[in-house]
Amino acid sequence: MDTESTHSGYSYHSSRSGRSNRHGDRSRERHKASSKDSVRSERSVVINPPDSPSQESPVHNGEPLPGEPIPGGEQGDEAQDDNWGETTTAVTGTSELSISQEDVVGLGKEIQDRTQGFRRYLPVAVGLCVGLLMVATPLVFLLLPVVMWPDRLQACGTACEGLFLSISFKLLILLVAIWALFIRQSRASLPRVCVYRAFLTTLTLLLTMSYWLFYGVRILDAQDEDYHGIVQFAVSLVDSQLFVHYLAVVLLELRHLQPCYSVCVMRSTDGETRHYNIGQLSIQKAALSILEYYYRDFPLHNPALLSASKHRAAKHLAGLKVYNVDTPGSTAGAQPSNGNQSRAMVTAAGKRKDSAHNELYYEEADYERRVRKRRARLVVAVEEAFTHVRRMKKEDERATPSDIMDVREAALAIFPSMARALQKYLRTTRRQHCHSMESIQKHLGFCLINNMSPKAFLEAYLAPGPTLQYGPERWMADQWTLVSEASVTSGIKEGTEFLLKCLDFTLAVSIKGIPYIRLTEEYIDPKSHKFILLLQSETSV
Repeated sequence: MDTESTHSGYSYHSSRSGRSNRHGDRSRERHKASSKDSVRSERSVVINPPDSPSQESPVHNGEPLPGEPIPGGEQGDEAQDDNWGETTTAVTGTSELSISQEDVVGLGKEIQDRTQGFRRYLPVAVGLCVGLLMVATPLVFLLLPVVMWPDRLQACGTACEGLFLSISFKLLILLVAIWALFIRQSRASLPRVCVYRAFLTTLTLLLTMSYWLFYGVRILDAQDEDYHGIVQFAVSLVDSQLFVHYLAVVLLELRHLQPCYSVCVMRSTDGETRHYNIGQLSIQKAALSILEYYYRDFPLHNPALLSASKHRAAKHLAGLKVYNVDTPGSTAGAQPSNGNQSRAMVTAAGKRKDSAHNELYYEEADYERRVRKRRARLVVAVEEAFTHVRRMKKEDERATPSDIMDVREAALAIFPSMARALQKYLRTTRRQHCHSMESIQKHLGFCLINNMSPKAFLEAYLAPGPTLQYGPERWMADQWTLVSEASVTSGIKEGTEFLLKCLDFTLAVSIKGIPYIRLTEEYIDPKSHKFILLLQSETSV
């Protein structure tokens, strides 16, 4: 950082006198002394705070004394230093209310978790409120006349009492239907509101408000005395609500059951592909169904299997070396030798590139050989362990109850005999991160309790299972991002494409329509299958 030097007045006048009397001896000596003082004054820099006066420019009550030079900082904008941004020192302090970056990230995550919880339970709360409003409205219609003008109401006859029975059972059926269809925990948090649910909620509210307006104008204001008509009005409301619920079942549960589209789902990292048939759904609902299929059908994503191909590609790229023949600092005699060497290296790299498929073939063959070898050792170790358990089980039948070993203790006893072979096999197949020691012991105890074979125990480790068979800490894909050019609330159609992104990979989804199938019938006359076998009576002897 640049600093400013403060020159005293003495050094300035001394320099001028030295220049004017340059040819005299006395002036020459004076000039030498003044030069020493000037150098000394340039090297010793004193920076005073703004409030404390200096010896060179004393200040009295905030103003310079008469006869003293005005400081350079008060002479105007023209005398201001151009490098003030570099020569200015700012003193800052830490406030008690300061927040670090980690606190800001944690605060944002906490707010996001609260928002996700709110969005998760909001549909349940809305469905509960609408359901209670639907059930309570007919009852209020029946109770208000009895409370407000009971003396003027006409007597309720047999038909009216029968309507009470009808409305009671209808309300019970409606309450159970609302609980079965709407009052249930949502499976996922969608980016947008479901169009059909919003439409049904709006229709239910409009229906209820319409009945309330009619009830307030024609019954409450007029204080209608015909209680039988009031009961029939409440029964008609319950019937309308049952029809709305039937419409909700058709739109939410039955419409998408008929397959209309074929969906191709491809994982971006390893190209794993599955095909499914789905019905009329919106893009966000189709994405939710595809994710449920993914957790059920796709094998666990294993990034360790991709590292081998990346290492092989990097190895081949490292073999390609390019040399600069026309190096600026090279001599004329050295350039031909460098050119010949570079051409030889490029030729060798080209031959190595041509033999890359051979290296890949032998590498895969060696990998398969090692996998088969580790698998054979694992199978033998597990079979010996299970045989030992069966032998010990027969001995325990003849032993006293106090000497019988618990199943978990038996699993812990035989696990070390197969642990090394299982560990080597999982390392060879690069799936050691998918299984913990605790989960293996738990699975072993489950197999021993249910008297399963060694093959049943090994099935969980010899082949990769679906994603849901492993713990959530293994697949770490609880949050997905839907990327679509079209609106996510619009329905899917022919040629629709969208992406489902998570932390490590992406699912590419493309949709094609199921073609219209024309099936014809061809009638075959049953008489056309009949034939006659003629046998000759005369045969050759």
